[in-house]
Amino acid sequence: MSIPEDLLDLLTTDRVGIVSALRPDGGIATYTLWIDWDGEHVLTSSPTGSRKGGHWRRNPQASVAVVDRDDAWRFVIIRGRVTDIRPDTGLEFIDHMSLRYVGAPYFRRHMEREIFVITPDRIRFGRGGWARRR
Repeated sequence: MSIPEDLLDLLTTDRVGIVSALRPDGGIATYTLWIDWDGEHVLTSSPTGSRKGGHWRRNPQASVAVVDRDDAWRFVIIRGRVTDIRPDTGLEFIDHMSLRYVGAPYFRRHMEREIFVITPDRIRFGRGGWARRR
């Protein structure tokens, strides 16, 4: 599965993702997270031992939505599964994300972090332009 070229910026620039996991009670837990796209997977991270990590270890189902802040009808929605959880060795991933989102290395250097790899099962998207159609 792939993301159309004209929508890649939603996953590879400073757009924030709305990422969901299933709680043990079956409810939906939703988080605002920095995200990345490696060409096949959505990547995000969290401190080791986080609640979201616990949710994904119990049930790997995940969804990610990103909406263009300038055109709400330009979006990407990904449903899939967390297929890998790996350590963020040396905070390399979160530093990369922090440089993208805030222009500086990540400031919380005392916490170990882990990276969540989300493999898409389904991708939906909108190319925008609703305002132009009126």
